[in-house]
Amino acid sequence: MRKFILFPFLLIAILASDCGNKSGKNAADPALKQSNPENVRLVFEEYEHDFGKVTEGEKVGYVFVFENKGTEDLVITSATTSCGCTVPEYDRKPVPPGGKGNLEVVFDTSGKSGTQTKTISVRSNSSIPVILLKITAEVVSTINN
Repeated sequence: MRKFILFPFLLIAILASDCGNKSGKNAADPALKQSNPENVRLVFEEYEHDFGKVTEGEKVGYVFVFENKGTEDLVITSATTSCGCTVPEYDRKPVPPGGKGNLEVVFDTSGKSGTQTKTISVRSNSSIPVILLKITAEVVSTINN
């Protein structure tokens, strides 16, 4: 008798957990709309930036400008860096075909010296899903001057 009582509750729990949304994401969110990666093309104006000589302790920034040269909306899903001393900020809204956006990188030179090279991995729904950007700087200590 217990098996018959528990069965309907078990069945309801299984059905409620699925709810027809296999991705777990809100299908109504336009940023999450499925696109064909071949129709999205993320192109940066520059892929590298050299700050030149900077003084240790300075925070220096640069804005990488990008364009969607595809035929569907571009969505950048993440931008991660090779070091906690480098912080990226980027446009989180979908970029329409022909539209432009910005990815700003701030590099904190505190505790650094000599030639520094940092990379930023930009992930998107583009035909090239991961693009690497690079910043370099020659960090000069104020103690040695």
